Amino acid sequence: MRLMFVHYVLEDRGSAQDMHNYVQTARALGHEVVLYGRPKPGSAFNYSLDVRAADAAIFIFEWTTELQDGDELDLLRLVAKVPRERRVVIDCDGGYNDAISVVGDVNHRDEDASRRWVRICDSLSDKIYQPTYHPLLPNVKTFFFHAYHPGWEQPLNFAGKEYGMIYVGNNWFRWRAMHSILRALEPIRDKVGRIGLVGNGWDRPAPWAKPSNPKAAYEHDPDYLRRLGVECEPPIRFDQVVPWMGKGIFTPVVLRPLFDHLRLVTCRTFETPAANVIPLFAQDAEYVRTIYGDEALELVLPNEEPHEKILDVLSRPAHFADIVRGIRQHLTRKYSYEAQFRELIAIVAS
Repeated sequence: MRLMFVHYVLEDRGSAQDMHNYVQTARALGHEVVLYGRPKPGSAFNYSLDVRAADAAIFIFEWTTELQDGDELDLLRLVAKVPRERRVVIDCDGGYNDAISVVGDVNHRDEDASRRWVRICDSLSDKIYQPTYHPLLPNVKTFFFHAYHPGWEQPLNFAGKEYGMIYVGNNWFRWRAMHSILRALEPIRDKVGRIGLVGNGWDRPAPWAKPSNPKAAYEHDPDYLRRLGVECEPPIRFDQVVPWMGKGIFTPVVLRPLFDHLRLVTCRTFETPAANVIPLFAQDAEYVRTIYGDEALELVLPNEEPHEKILDVLSRPAHFADIVRGIRQHLTRKYSYEAQFRELIAIVAS
């Protein structure tokens, strides 16, 4: 089967890692995945405009429903050549909902924007999926587009680390969560070592920061970071995420407030346990148990005295590495790209 993914993909954020791995997985299983668009020299992705050869169209929406390449004529070409029952919408960021606001984090500017998003999705398909076990709308089902690849796994070795704490990801509605983590480090700052944040928007406004965005989207505090001795690095390409995380002893797993509310998973949900690093989860225990398994509960940051958990990880990384190995086995069994791709084929055929 030839699946055409329709997605506005950027190589230093979002679902670039997933796009790359679905192409590889499809090929290994005797299928093909291409990305709609004109071929781009030097790109990691396989672009194609040959809609007629597609057996299905998978619309993957994150921050926009717009096409990366083309216009409304391209969209008409897609829906004209691929029957409605062979079209699927994967709504990764919770846009297919009423307008929601969670401590300043929003899925839409207003109700009109929400209605437009829902209308576009409904015009494309009756098969609407989100990467959460708890969709809010009755016609939405669960599909984890983001997945785990055991081939990412680095050996867990904590000798000679460059950083005590490392975080890889752009600051988009994430300052509130990151600030809580950094505040937890203040009482033990001298014991942590170097702290690194890799991505846009931490020590200066991100390129996409503009007055029309909610303030919480690009909030940051460079003076606080300097006082705490936090080192900020520019964003990296998707295939460098896991190696970069492996430079630290531990990494916090933080989500946007909206994503916490919707209990969404992201690409980082699955990349982090594969790195040579101890993940510390800032989500509630039930979410962590559901996604990562029972033994992952020992890696949840407590609300009270979180610095004690961090000190424990710094002093006993080998103990926590055994927990990470168990998490890896759990994710391989339940959320591998092969398992997710087979499920996607079944969704198309349903």
